[in-house]
Formats: sequence, structure tokens, C-alpha cells
Amino acid sequence: MALFPFETLGPVWIVVGIIIGWIWRPNWINSIKNQLHNYCIISENNKGEQQSTATSDSDDCSSNHDSVGDDDIKHLCKLVEIKDGGPAWIHMMNRSTTNMTYQAWRRDSPNGPPQYRSSTIFEDATPELMRDFFWDDEFRAHWDHMLLYSNTFQACPTTGTMVVHWIRKFPFFCSDREYLIGRRIWESGRSYYCVTKGVPYPSVQRRSKPRRVDLYYSSWCIRAGIIWFSVLHGPAKSKRGDGQLTACEILLFHHEDMGIPWEIAKIGIRQGMWGAVKMIEPGLRAYQKARLSGASLSRSAFMAHINTKINADYLRSMEMSSESSEVEPPESPEKPKGRNISKLLVVGGAVVLACSLDRGLLTKAVIFGVARRFVKIGRRL
Repeated sequence: MALFPFETLGPVWIVVGIIIGWIWRPNWINSIKNQLHNYCIISENNKGEQQSTATSDSDDCSSNHDSVGDDDIKHLCKLVEIKDGGPAWIHMMNRSTTNMTYQAWRRDSPNGPPQYRSSTIFEDATPELMRDFFWDDEFRAHWDHMLLYSNTFQACPTTGTMVVHWIRKFPFFCSDREYLIGRRIWESGRSYYCVTKGVPYPSVQRRSKPRRVDLYYSSWCIRAGIIWFSVLHGPAKSKRGDGQLTACEILLFHHEDMGIPWEIAKIGIRQGMWGAVKMIEPGLRAYQKARLSGASLSRSAFMAHINTKINADYLRSMEMSSESSEVEPPESPEKPKGRNISKLLVVGGAVVLACSLDRGLLTKAVIFGVARRFVKIGRRL
């Protein structure tokens, strides 16, 4: 007599998993019903809250010149040269389109959230254009649909150091997120070292909504042409292979405290990362077109032109005095484990748990990445 396989009970196990996941949710999670009820109220109040924190731009360098300084450029240089002495970088993915090539790595920090490293090579783009594009908060709203609000608190005309205020929009089951970011650019030839990180700003009062993200680090190096970027993958070249300096690489280092279990976040980021990166190129090409048509620079893009000069000898000294890290080969596919317990039971519970968490940064990449991963798991069963 044949028994029904577990595969035929997929929908049942999903329902059971959801029920168990909902019952087991942490006590501090509000019900989805209350989140839906309050979402419209929160959205309406955001405008008033933003106005209460917005301040006029200040050109005084005295209060912000130390927010991003020498230690930050030293650290970024070490990251770029894989000389920071941290854990080995684990390769995650290699993707490409007609005009863009993307690779990503991850490593686990012993005392913080996972750290990510990526190399994105754009065809037909200059380092100067990329520098302005990523610094231009006014234009960012046209392609980064999660940016709900931005304001410049301080901008130093001498060093280019800025303190900016961001509020990013999140899905209905999460409150919006607030960032206070210090940022500055260093220049060496046609390479640009761009540091952005979370900084304290006491004059902005902490509120319950939007929820503030304190631990934030997102810095990158922009460089042109045929460039060495990995001990494993050799020189990064234009896909055209003509030796011309028509390509531009963005080498990004990013980590922040998402406030959700890091293993869940890693699954979502791995699955959602490429989808998020692909959205950048249409924004870049629109920006490129606007600049070619003679569009004027925004205030934030103008500030991207105020850089601190560093020479090649300084960069070499950073490399010589640093401890090497490693880049590991691509990970082998994980083998399925625990087949005696239906994966869909775990999936159902994990979906509710992940969607209920609201204690930190939960981006579209995480949310939809987790969802896509679960769908793929279901198809394999």
C-alpha cells in the first residue's frame, strides 16, 4: 500500500508552519493588524516629524570636521587593498548585463553584523560621473524609491565633509528608518575614496518612529580603466576588451545593524542583492543623460567636487603597514539536510518570524530575497 509523500502535503505544511511561527513570535512584536491600522497614521505624521528635525545648511567646518577623518580613509584604503587583517572574504555571486558586471563577497564579523564587499563595473562611465551620481541626494529620489526624505545638516566648503539626514521608507510591517550620515571624499589621481558612515548628531532628537539606525558603514572606491581588484579574479577590464579606459569600477564595502537574526538577513541579501543592483544602472543612465543635456549640479553633487587630495605614496604606505586578508574561492552549493522534517514547515514559520521582526533595517532586498529563496526551496521539494 503506497503512502502519500510529504511533497503532496506542501500547502498543509505551509499553513501549519505559519500557525506555529505566529504562535511562537516574540512578545514584543505587535500584531500585523495593528501595523496595518497604524501605517497610514505613521506615514501622515512623517512629514511633520521631518520638518521638526530639518535644519538649515551650515557652512561652518568647526563642528563637523572630525566626523569623518584620517582614520576613516586609512581603514578604507586597507579594505580596498585587502590589507585590513579581517576574516577571509567568501565569494557569493558573479552576474552581468550588457553594460554592467557585478561580483560580491561576504565575511562574518566576530563582533558585528555580516560585512559585504562588491565590485561593480559600469561601461561608458567616468569616475567623476559616478562620484557625483552616488553623492547626489536630490537626484537619488528618482531612482532610489526607498529614500523618503533627505536633508543636508552641515557642509564644509574646505574639506567637503557633510552631515546628512536620511529617512528611508520600508514595507508596511516595518517602521521607516532614520540615518544620520557623515561623509567625505578623498582623491588620488582619478580614483575617489568615498566614506559614508553613521555619526552622532545630538541636536536631532531620537524618536520611536522612524527608528534610527546607529551602526551604518557604506564606503566605496571609484576608479577607471583596467584595474586590479582581486587576488583571485585578476584585472577588472571592460567587457569590450579594447584596452580603452571606458569602464569604471565601484568597489563597495557595506555593513549595518539590521536588527534581525543575521542568518535570516544573509539569506535575503544573497537572493535579493542582484535585483537591487540592477536597478542602479537605469538611474545612472538617466543621470548621465541629464548631465549631457546641461542640467545644473545640485548642492550635494557640487559638494562631491570638494575632495581631499592624497598621493600614491600615502596609499602605498597604507599597504605596506597593513596585515593581509584573504579572498576564498566560491562556496560549494549547500547540501540539503534534515529531510525527515518537512522544509515547508520551517519555511512557514520563518516567513512569519522574518516579516514580524521590526528591530532594525529590513530592506526590500532582504524581504523579497527571503521570499524568493523560500519559493525556490518549495520547488525543489
